Amino acid sequence: MKKVQSSEAKIVKNSDTSKLLEYSIGLNDKDIDFCINTINGRYPKKGYCSNEMCKEICYILEGIGTINKKDEKISFKQGDVILIDKGEFYYWEGDCKIIMICTPAWYKEQCKLLEK
Repeated sequence: MKKVQSSEAKIVKNSDTSKLLEYSIGLNDKDIDFCINTINGRYPKKGYCSNEMCKEICYILEGIGTINKKDEKISFKQGDVILIDKGEFYYWEGDCKIIMICTPAWYKEQCKLLEK
């Protein structure tokens, strides 16, 4: 069992529109991770992103927005859950705070950006 105190979480600025409160450093677990992402606007700024190795479950803690795939726009609000499968291309748009859990644990090298 592991515990990460809120004071141990690290703030990571992904972009001008995405700021993470990252608990994964303290968890130090390759199978799963946890963060809280605050999104204000569009992330990524242009194109799409994809997690090539990670499946992601997202709980909308606060706010509203959309998650956009090439052929689908999904609206969400506080209390909703979104499951993103590995390899899906999408972008976020909204003003929201999202709990994100990835399995296996997210790492930057597996994240792919598509600028189209």
